[in-house]
Amino acid sequence: MAIEQLDTIAVYSPDLDPLASQLATYLDIPLVTTEPSTDLVLAYDKQGLHIYPNDGRSGSVRVDFTSGKSRHRRLYGGGKSQQIAKAVGVQGKIKPSVLDVTAGLGEDAFVLASLGCQVQLVERHPVVRALLADGLQRLQADLELAQLARQLDLLAGDALSVLQNWQHKPVPEVIYLDPMFPHTGKSAQVKKAMALFRTLVGADTDADMLLQPALDLASHRVVVKRPRLAPNLAGQEPTYQLSGKANRFDIYVKASLHKTSSS
Repeated sequence: MAIEQLDTIAVYSPDLDPLASQLATYLDIPLVTTEPSTDLVLAYDKQGLHIYPNDGRSGSVRVDFTSGKSRHRRLYGGGKSQQIAKAVGVQGKIKPSVLDVTAGLGEDAFVLASLGCQVQLVERHPVVRALLADGLQRLQADLELAQLARQLDLLAGDALSVLQNWQHKPVPEVIYLDPMFPHTGKSAQVKKAMALFRTLVGADTDADMLLQPALDLASHRVVVKRPRLAPNLAGQEPTYQLSGKANRFDIYVKASLHKTSSS
């Protein structure tokens, strides 16, 4: 289970909490009872699992679908008029099933679930996957939002492997790709949470390899989220694009959702 990037991370638990112990074993990283000297620290508090940098340059990061940014976007984000909804094909009664193979912290997947889509999530980095699983558990425990938790299914595995060896039915109508794009330092200052996320995960250098297997698997379309000025994934021209100020969605259409979607 150990991964090279994990050698600068420890789980901190002064009272040797069983959850912390299980996490450290799962990730194959140290469990310590005194503040560690590692670059990044994982710890549990009353709000669940979070990760923070030891140098204090940014705050902690956790997955929280019940409040903060996720709550605001669910209530006031624009609903079906959002670019992501249009890109995926949410319209009227059409709510496609989505496979998000680069789930990250699950923000876009949660938006799609809140719009009525059934979403399966894949995240290959074990630390990020642990944060995501913790957030989904707390979402499930929320009486008001438990239904949304049932619309989000976290799958284990690597994106490429999942796409090439799909074992589930039905086949996803839409596959969603949002690979981490290399950060050159020339753009606007990255938000603190994203800076920490980049430190942990790095860029998805194999992102181009995902497009063709995604096109082979999806029944209706593949949607790729990209920085607005980034090149096309794998150099392949999309069917059409939806562009915003910072990002764009490249849509590769295989079949019309309006005619054949069973949602």
